[in-house]
Amino acid sequence: MSPESLAQLISTAAGNLAQSGKAGDLTVDLIPSAIAVSRPKDRSHGDWSTNIAMQLAKKTGMKPRDLAQLFADELAKSDGISSVEVAGPGFINITLDSGSAAAIVDEILSQGSAFGTNRHLGGKTLNLEYVSANPTGPIHIGGARWAAVGDALGRVLKANGAKVVREYYFNDHGVQIDRFARSLVAAAHHEPAPQDGYKGAYIDEIAQRVIAQATQDGIDILNLPRVTADDGSEGDSAQREEFRKRAVPMMFQEIQDSLHHFRADFDVWFHEQSLYNNGMVGHALSVLRDHGNIYEKDGATWFASTKFGDDKDRVVIKSNGDMTYFASDVAYYYNKRHRETDPADVAIYMLGADHSGYVGRLQALCAAYGDEQYVNMQILIGQLVNVSKDGKPIRMSKRAGNVVTLEDLVDAVGVDAGRYSLVRTGYNQNLDIDLNVLSSHTNDNPVYYVQYAHARSKNVDRNAQAAGVTTQGAELSLLDTIADSNLLAQLALYPGVLAAAADFREPSRVARYLEDLAAAYHTWYAAERVVPMELTDHDKQGEPAAVEALRIAKDPEPARAAARLKLNDAVAQVLENGLDLLAVSAPDKM
Repeated sequence: MSPESLAQLISTAAGNLAQSGKAGDLTVDLIPSAIAVSRPKDRSHGDWSTNIAMQLAKKTGMKPRDLAQLFADELAKSDGISSVEVAGPGFINITLDSGSAAAIVDEILSQGSAFGTNRHLGGKTLNLEYVSANPTGPIHIGGARWAAVGDALGRVLKANGAKVVREYYFNDHGVQIDRFARSLVAAAHHEPAPQDGYKGAYIDEIAQRVIAQATQDGIDILNLPRVTADDGSEGDSAQREEFRKRAVPMMFQEIQDSLHHFRADFDVWFHEQSLYNNGMVGHALSVLRDHGNIYEKDGATWFASTKFGDDKDRVVIKSNGDMTYFASDVAYYYNKRHRETDPADVAIYMLGADHSGYVGRLQALCAAYGDEQYVNMQILIGQLVNVSKDGKPIRMSKRAGNVVTLEDLVDAVGVDAGRYSLVRTGYNQNLDIDLNVLSSHTNDNPVYYVQYAHARSKNVDRNAQAAGVTTQGAELSLLDTIADSNLLAQLALYPGVLAAAADFREPSRVARYLEDLAAAYHTWYAAERVVPMELTDHDKQGEPAAVEALRIAKDPEPARAAARLKLNDAVAQVLENGLDLLAVSAPDKM
């Protein structure tokens, strides 16, 4: 029996009490839609606990313990519940019978990869935008974090029934592309990089690739007309334009390939430039104007964002007629909500720590279009990633020059460890990554710890097959030891963890759950055998109860061994399901 099933039983019990009139002023409309059921820290307090009586006592005019006792009496009538006790100020502690507790095993094995999934986000289209790095260089470690978190979040949301559109927004319009092109021209001519330009070995690499491509096309690119600006940097020129139009697609493709190798694929690759090419910027601004949220002042065009909670109004068109960055933001949000294919019910933006100041203006934009702030638009702000090795911080990439890149991380620890390490900590916390730990095959390495649990479960299967132990004749009610109970309870938590990970936009909850499940499994593996082992003469000495406990652990009867094999396989299935949500492999051997 899962916590969700128990919550439903408790809700039913509350309804019965309300209808009977036994519980003071309790009425059906007072019963909460979500009832908390948690695992007590002390195993002697039962399998599960709820504080529903304390939650409702004041509203019903009853003492918490008195109300709790009414719930206890009602719940004790339910099939699958062994006992119910009232503790402390009004906690209700519930103990399941072993067969009911173990029923989760058959549920897992019958549902397979679908176990834990649900449809509570069904009917909604969620546009999930993440990474969105400029096509001016490799993905840095902060972008890598969003790649791992964003992809995992997309998988989690889909597992909860949502239609998810994974989207990458290419900032290929504006001054950063000009700076990129000027940097390439300077590198091609072996000149110092512009003061505001991009540096690193990758600039030289791209410049040489552009030259080679142009030469193959019969263009002597280095001898195209070139105009130098007053400050000595590359100005507008045919040469710079040729570098730009060739280099941006190259960088675009490199980013796509890098993300694909990291198992982060996207449904939509959206180009900022398209907003200008198809007139979307002008249309989106005209809609705001029709709503009375655009005005002119000092020769510029302004968005009246203070009407919707922003700290100041925002310029969208400068006095010289140039569009601002925010004009693109205006059009992009409008496009997400009103595009012909998969318009977003919810637009989720995953932004870096340096964008925290954007929240107010973007939420104001949401409201200005008549949408509900923090509902139709949701903004997740990620924090910084620090990478160290041998106790020293790593700050420089051989290729990028001034940052650690996605490729650096993958080269150092591989895709599995790289993804897992970036997801397991909440995105809104700073993250410290120790490359020595992530490349180790020890329990200090969290991804190894979880993957080893899965590999160990598969080894149990192989040993059972060799010994002729099968799941035939399994009696799940015999899964009644403390180790069995703890592992069963951990398995039962998975559906709730998956739902919470979606609702709170925190795929890190899945990773932390997997570590707890792995811990419970490793403890169970050390305590209980699936393949019987004959007791020694020494084992048979001592008190009868102790000898019997040792027999149950080491030399289980066929029905118990078969039940343990099913429990082992259920753990393997849930580990596979959870790791798949993180796009991390579940190896059979390690």
